[in-house]
Amino acid sequence: MRKPYLFDEFFASGREESISPFLTPDSRKWGKHLSLKSALSAAFFLVVAFGLSFVHPPLSSLFLSMVYFLAGVPALIAAFDDLKNLEINIDVLMTLAAFLAVAIGSGLEGALLLVLFELSHGMEEAVSKKARSALHHLNNLAPKFARVVDEKGVVFEQAVRDIPLRAHLLIKQGEIAPLDGTVIEGISSVNLIHLTGESTPILKKAGDTVPAGARNLEAALVIEVTRLSSDSTLTRIVQLITQAQEAKPQVQRWLDRFSKTYASSVIGLTVLFALTLPWIFSIPYLGTEGAIYRALAFLIAASPCALIIATPTAYLSAISACARKGILLKGGIIFDALTNCQTIAFDKTGTLTTGKLQCNAIEPIGHTSLSSDEALAIAASLERHVVHPIANAISQLATDRNLSLPTLENFKTTPGSGLEGILPNGQRAAIGLPEHIAAKLPPSQAKLLTEWSQNQGASGQVLAALSVGDDLFAFRFSDQVRSEITTLLQTLRANNKLHPIMLTGDHLHNASLVGRLLGIEHIFANLRPEDKLAKVAELADTGGLAMVGDGINDAPALARATVGISMGRIGSATAVDASDVVLLNDDLHLLSYLFSKASSTQAIVRQNLCLALSVICLATIPALLGLLPLWIAVLLHEGGTVLVGLNSLRLLR
Repeated sequence: MRKPYLFDEFFASGREESISPFLTPDSRKWGKHLSLKSALSAAFFLVVAFGLSFVHPPLSSLFLSMVYFLAGVPALIAAFDDLKNLEINIDVLMTLAAFLAVAIGSGLEGALLLVLFELSHGMEEAVSKKARSALHHLNNLAPKFARVVDEKGVVFEQAVRDIPLRAHLLIKQGEIAPLDGTVIEGISSVNLIHLTGESTPILKKAGDTVPAGARNLEAALVIEVTRLSSDSTLTRIVQLITQAQEAKPQVQRWLDRFSKTYASSVIGLTVLFALTLPWIFSIPYLGTEGAIYRALAFLIAASPCALIIATPTAYLSAISACARKGILLKGGIIFDALTNCQTIAFDKTGTLTTGKLQCNAIEPIGHTSLSSDEALAIAASLERHVVHPIANAISQLATDRNLSLPTLENFKTTPGSGLEGILPNGQRAAIGLPEHIAAKLPPSQAKLLTEWSQNQGASGQVLAALSVGDDLFAFRFSDQVRSEITTLLQTLRANNKLHPIMLTGDHLHNASLVGRLLGIEHIFANLRPEDKLAKVAELADTGGLAMVGDGINDAPALARATVGISMGRIGSATAVDASDVVLLNDDLHLLSYLFSKASSTQAIVRQNLCLALSVICLATIPALLGLLPLWIAVLLHEGGTVLVGLNSLRLLR
């Protein structure tokens, strides 16, 4: 029986609230990014209040109160929480300045501070929730229920989390293995692309292990469970992703330290000036020329409005420019991390290569009476009803050559061995892996095929054999390198000063073949997800590392890298969610643009920070000395905000 959801357990899990099973479908869409929606609504009301302030002040005050309710109440609650924990930061300073602005008749300025403040927090929250959804997608990959075979052979469904060790599970053709186990009955090929990133099927027979997440391709298998749900391969990958995200470099620590020092200093100076200005300048405490008024003016002028938007506006402009080119970044802070990268690591299959097998050659073995096109037509006739990477490659080549396919009779599939049928002329045709075809041939032909296969063992290519009567043909397949990769790597080396390497779960022969074609010197092959994570962690800690991948097996490494970059169109949902950057159209040429944009963004951010701090000094000191009236100080303050915003808009180009 399926165990019910428990309310407390769900919210203790840290998942995105909008996927809660306790919410209705209509409620879920309203629950997503609620803070950001509230901040945008407050911004709208602020614009209306500003417009009405010239024609209908009472109505303007009504809309202004809505701004303080939507943006001020959350900020006030957060400020009280920080003060309760004896923590003074820019959040507390912004909230204090915004509400004190009302006390000196500058409610619109205070509302503007609150709106900018809440917009920044809303965007940060939206990005963090998006990152956490990676685990939700990965949990949905494996089935939640499995077919259990009891001692009497009766098959029934049971929740995966309740299945004990040594239970027998039935996995039908096309289904995904729900738990790790050992095959005890049946023979079939499985696809491990979700776990290793490689699409080439692997034969599984009695005694072989099948990991959770493997897709069964050909025939039913019965496995004996060797790992519980809490310890399955997919669960371990979830744990790796979680650990990797927590170990992410904290590139914003210096900003946090600065904000606490700045906020404490400004608040302390405000109190100090309110108490000491009468003794220094012989002015009263109260009144528009009094010490308290000047101190409050100092606090408002020193509120880091321009400082607050100095980085978000630059990042948002750069993010918008990237989005127009099909690059999605999960937060502006990614630009800073990109500039720290010295090495860029690529997964092989689906990233450097297309991820699809292509038939490169059809070779006769010994004397044959058939042409290569005739052999291809027979092979395509055998493979056309099969879902298999080799079958797809053969069928595609036959279609490209516009071949007519013969009709076969007595067609049958032998799981793990191949396909066979009878041609119209009565000849038997069979196709499969060379070792399986050789086992069904006369000794002389078997020897010929075996010797040929052994000579090709180090070629790094996938092989298949076709027998038609007394004729033998060999098919070569390989994963094709993307056409644009060579130029891309040259650009990354020359323009962005990046050192490319390869990290792959494929075997060394295939990886070396691709590496030689692309000029990649450092190749790390035969990597399991945990091996790839360890290598990425090592490289990221010794120098910034950008990781480019597309599969679930890449997800932990993408999360742990200084910057994880995934392919949006062909990549798995888990890889996309675990990464920091998504190439929506899989255009790797954009990588050079991305790194160049990151350098430009960092330069603009530095300019904005210097400009914001300069304006704050220019507005606060004269206002404190009484040399400037409040409205001029506010004008300088807001003028600095506009200048910072305009400077950031340069990144839209």
